[in-house]
Formats: sequence, structure tokens, C-alpha cells
Amino acid sequence: MHALIETHRDALLALARRRGVTGVRVFGSMSRGDDSESSDVDLLVTLAPGTSALALGGLLLDAQELLGRRVDVVTEASLHPALRQRVVASAVPL
Repeated sequence: MHALIETHRDALLALARRRGVTGVRVFGSMSRGDDSESSDVDLLVTLAPGTSALALGGLLLDAQELLGRRVDVVTEASLHPALRQRVVASAVPL
């Protein structure tokens, strides 16, 4: 996993917990190690029961501020069916 993610792992998980997110996985270039300076951070998350989808936006903003990069936050259900299996298989838990 990318050093940026490793460095901020605990803080990122704390932000997620505060927003009602119970699981955080990294996918895409940051998990594969083929990222560049302009790469975003892709997070696949699991929401706790009863957590509003608005929590995703809050986590996105919090994570962008923490990491200093663009962040995408998605749930399994929000992924396009053609991509879901590949994303889930490649996602690395924090």
C-alpha cells in the first residue's frame, strides 16, 4: 500500500468511525502501487446500519483535507455491476 495511506492510516480510520463508516478499503492505483503524484485515493467503504449516505460526503472532505489529494469514496452497492467484482477483489483493508 502507498506510504501516504500507511502514514495516515490511523487518522483515516478515526475519521471514518466518526462518520459511521465501519470498513475502509483502498483500491485503484494506490493499492496496486502504480500511482503518480496526480493520482487520487479510491476508498471502498461500508456504512454502519442507519448511517446516512451524507456520511460519505463528509468522509470524502475529511480525507481530502487529511491526505492532500483528491479522494473518491464509494460503497459496494454504488459500484457499477461490471466493475464491482474487480474492485472488491483488489481492495486492500486499512
